[in-house]
Amino acid sequence: MGPGSDGDFRASMLDEVLPTGLSTTTTSAQRSYDIRGNLNQILPFNLRAQANVNYFSSIVSSQTYNVNIQDASRNNRSYGGNIVGAWRNYTLNATLNQSEYFFDANSSTIGGTWPRVSLMRNERPLGNSQMYVSVSGEYARQLRETKSTTIDATTGLRTNADVDTGLSRLDVSPQIRYPFKKWQWFTVNSTLSWRDTYYSRSYEPTDDPAVQPKVIDVGLNRPLFTIQSQIVGPVFNRVWDTPGNGYAEKFKHSIEPVLTIDKTSSVDNFTQIIQFDGIDSYVGGTRYTYGLNNRFYAKRSLVPGQPGQSREIFDVELSQSYYTDQRQSLYDRQYQTGTLLGTAVQTASHFSAIVLSGRAMPTNELNATVRAEFDARYHALRTISAQGSYAWGQQVQATLGWSKNGYIPELAGFNDPNLVDQSVNGSTNVHTKDNRYGGLYSFNYNVRQGLLVQQQITGFYNAQCCGLAFQYQTYNYGSSSIALVPADRRFFLSFTLAGLGNFSPFNGAMNGVPR
Repeated sequence: MGPGSDGDFRASMLDEVLPTGLSTTTTSAQRSYDIRGNLNQILPFNLRAQANVNYFSSIVSSQTYNVNIQDASRNNRSYGGNIVGAWRNYTLNATLNQSEYFFDANSSTIGGTWPRVSLMRNERPLGNSQMYVSVSGEYARQLRETKSTTIDATTGLRTNADVDTGLSRLDVSPQIRYPFKKWQWFTVNSTLSWRDTYYSRSYEPTDDPAVQPKVIDVGLNRPLFTIQSQIVGPVFNRVWDTPGNGYAEKFKHSIEPVLTIDKTSSVDNFTQIIQFDGIDSYVGGTRYTYGLNNRFYAKRSLVPGQPGQSREIFDVELSQSYYTDQRQSLYDRQYQTGTLLGTAVQTASHFSAIVLSGRAMPTNELNATVRAEFDARYHALRTISAQGSYAWGQQVQATLGWSKNGYIPELAGFNDPNLVDQSVNGSTNVHTKDNRYGGLYSFNYNVRQGLLVQQQITGFYNAQCCGLAFQYQTYNYGSSSIALVPADRRFFLSFTLAGLGNFSPFNGAMNGVPR
């Protein structure tokens, strides 16, 4: 309703009835439903609302009858929405969301926020000085609940066991920022902030780190100060004039040493704080993040006869962090392996992983990225990933990705050979300019196991009066998958008649096929 607003909604109900006269059955009759939808709505008073739902009542029915590859193995259901608004110097964001992840048909965990409301006073100059001041506040009801059901083999009696470790959190954070930009080749951006956070629940104090702490209904207050300085420079540049090379009339190479210093006041009650996100992971101490950035620019004309424009075509970044408190390495969210290490013991270190990342964008149609994390203590690779994409107008789109986890016997979280993984995935979409003919292909291949996890081949033809599409799909999620049908081969057919509509398989399949 109204310009700039749109939405879609789909609901289905499945009523299973067992035929009479059967002596055995592999499933019980049940009634289940599936709801999906999205909403984007403009509201008065400069507000915008968004909502989404992807919910099923039975994971058994969802995984058994969905014929879309992703839905056949999907183990989570969710719903939520948010309202955002901005008035001059103030910003409001109110969010409700809940997600439930199933480990099997009888156990799951719930997470999300119900609700999360944040209000921010955007930066403004402090008097006539070069400093800027801002303040933000947030209230969140954090959801975390583990649900499990056990069934007595003799009596069939069901016993539910729910463990709720959620809480309410109130957070206030004013800050002052001073940017030093007197020289282009050397800049310092410093921020001083104070943060006060109140938790309605906490962990019971314990002197034994091996004992799983118990959540108690005792409030906890955590005040802290943080000082951060982001230093870039001195920056070294070199420019080459290349008017006749056919690609660019000029090239520029920029070398940028970077150093970020984060100092946090001590957090004496850190072990009693229940962790949810980055607001809760302040350990205390000082973190030094240092690195070297290499950036390459090209000044080239995208349209013949037009003046050239400078754009970044390639960059390489190398960085690492040093922590005065080793516990900081377990909760640093700058690194992809930090969350994994945070679940293990005896992995704290003064040094983070060494990160090498690169990005190439030689043209508007082609780009590629690569990122690798090396363990500084054991001099071994933790993770590496690479991805590239190519697009030719709207007629050809293709992506290819590769990722690998390393094996480090001495490092917890990487010392299990069963967790070593290497995979390749890709997809392509090719069609004519008028969308009359086209095809789609996607795959995911597990290199370590030599297993084609999933593959989809789709083709379509559309005319003025009718349309025809087919799809062949295979998947094999392995014996450890919770999917009720872990492997299958399927073929689907769909046709469209002008004025009547589309006739296609129920419960998924043919996703992304224009009809």
